[in-house]
Parts: sequence; C-alpha cells; structure tokens
Amino acid sequence: MTHLWVRAEQRPNEDRVGLTPEGAKALIDAGIRVTVEKSTVRAIGIEGYEAAGCEIAAENSWPDAPLDAIIFGLKELPEDGTPLRHKHIMFGHAFKGQHSGRALLERFKTGGGTLYDLEYLVDENGRRVAAFGYWAGFAGAAVTLKAWAAQQRGELCGSVGAYSGKDALLGELKAELDATGAPRPTAIVIGALGRVGTGATDLMTAMGMAVTKWDMAETASGGPFPEILEHDIFINCILAGPQTPVFVPREAKTAERKLTAIGDVACDPDSDYNPVPVYNKATSWAEPALRVAEDPVLDVMAIDNLPSMLPVESSHDYAGQLLPSLAGLTDLNSGVWARAEATFLQHMKDL
Repeated sequence: MTHLWVRAEQRPNEDRVGLTPEGAKALIDAGIRVTVEKSTVRAIGIEGYEAAGCEIAAENSWPDAPLDAIIFGLKELPEDGTPLRHKHIMFGHAFKGQHSGRALLERFKTGGGTLYDLEYLVDENGRRVAAFGYWAGFAGAAVTLKAWAAQQRGELCGSVGAYSGKDALLGELKAELDATGAPRPTAIVIGALGRVGTGATDLMTAMGMAVTKWDMAETASGGPFPEILEHDIFINCILAGPQTPVFVPREAKTAERKLTAIGDVACDPDSDYNPVPVYNKATSWAEPALRVAEDPVLDVMAIDNLPSMLPVESSHDYAGQLLPSLAGLTDLNSGVWARAEATFLQHMKDL
C-alpha cells in the first residue's frame, strides 16, 4: 500500500501544509495510507486529520518512518548533513544552479533516497501542476510596499509576520500607506500574466496603485530595461533560468532612477541566472528588506516563503491543486512522478 507521510515543517515561520484534512480523507478513501505528524506551528489543526482517519505521528519523527513511506513537506529540511534514505516530496531548490542545492543532492546520493521536487511536478506540456504563486505575489507585493512606506519615514522595513487572512493584511497595509501622507507609488510587475504576477497586481490594485504590467512580449528584447528604473517599485515574478534577461543590473545602484524598492518574489539570489544581481542573499521575516544602495536608497525584499504570511488561504489553494497528483502516487512510474524522478536523476549525474 502506498504510504504518504506528511511531516511537520521545521523551518521558522513556516505554517503551511500541502494536504488538508479533506484531501487526506480523499486519499485514504482511494486506498492510500496517510500519516500526519503533529505540529506546533501548522495553520490547520491536527484534529481534522484525526477525524479524517489519518495515522498521527510525533513531530519531526519522519527520519524513523518506514523506508517505503513517501515523506511530504514543503520547505527544506534541517541542513545537518544526514543521508536521506526516503523518497521526499518538497521544494528542494537544487536544480537551477543554486550553490546550496549540491549539498542536498549529496545527501540523497549518500542515503539512496529520491527527491520529487514540487517545483518540477509538471504535466505533459511542462506546466507545473500546483504552485503557491498567487499568494507569493500577493504577500511579496505587500512586504515590498511596507519597505517603501518605511522609506517614507526614513526607516528600513521592520519585521513581518503571519496574518489570520488577507483582509487583515489589506487593512493593515492600507493604514500604513495612508499614514505616510505620500501619493501612492507607481509599480511595474514583470511576469504579470502568471499566477505570481496576478497576485502582486491584485494586491497593489487593491491599494489604489497604478501598475505597469509586463510579461514575455515586453522583455523579449533581452534588455536593457530603463523603464524599470522609472517606477517607484519593481516586482519580479519570473523564475530564474538560462534565458532570463537581467532586469536590474548592478549598475542600477548608482544610476539615476526613481526606483527605490524591489520585490524579488522569485527569489533566486544564489542562482547563476539571478535577474536582479543588485543583491546576493535572501531576506527574512525578521529583516525583510536589504538596503543595497543609499543615494538614493534601494531596498530589496527577497523572502523565500512568502505564502506562509497567509498560511490558511495558501494551504487550501495549493493543496487543492496538488491533490490529483498525490492521488497518483500509487503509480510512480508514470505521469508527474516519473517526470520528476527523471529530472532528479539527470541532476544526480552532474554530482
């Protein structure tokens, strides 16, 4: 019997989950054994999983799970170097030249396990079957606006946290922007037609902002793109890849510009293909903005688990998208799982 083991998230400020109690019941009804670890932070309580018929395990007990269990989490595991023996479903951040990814793949090589990277679960047309994109864009735009508002006060953006829902976030943000006394900033979104860009645009439109929407047609020339520097805010919603142009070059830090705040929602600072090379490290909930220039100021927001700011909405949205693929775990030799494993094996050859 296929056994899915939903682990507790071990990364700080990560309250999301990729399977809801309703989804768990559907899998159990389909003949899949489901174990869910207890969690002190998960936005959805363990009681719903118990009622759905899941087996309940101790928090962070997945290393001792049966070897045939498929371990399912969202964000990365503790970087303790231990060999990974199981099949794991998670965002590995290891296939796009990320320098930290090699260590993760080495752990799989040593332990003999397999990584089914959630970013590489794709259909026959190469389109991702599930993504947190909308809520990443929504929350990323919000934090970038917080960084801009802090600039109006002569400050660097302070810490951020999770919200009970999007209405709470919108209400707080509107009050913060109104308090600056400044006109609403202008913004440009690249990747505006995708899920991430749609979320970012919706958030800023709700704040009464003028948003310039760019996508593939507007960036096909490969750059440079001086129009970006003519906006107050730039939101990057394009995942880094070999063909991704540079949107904001290093020279922009000293160039004449209106731009003072960048939200790099895609957040691949340690990728060889980083399209926003004015910064080189992710930011955090405790320190959401990185100041990379002073005259005029330029702050970069690059938090890599943005959807967890709205953990309930984002969990339900993502879990609903992913559920049909999880139901296909009974056959790992075809469909999305076979494609994901092939991607993993191809990158393992490069070690």
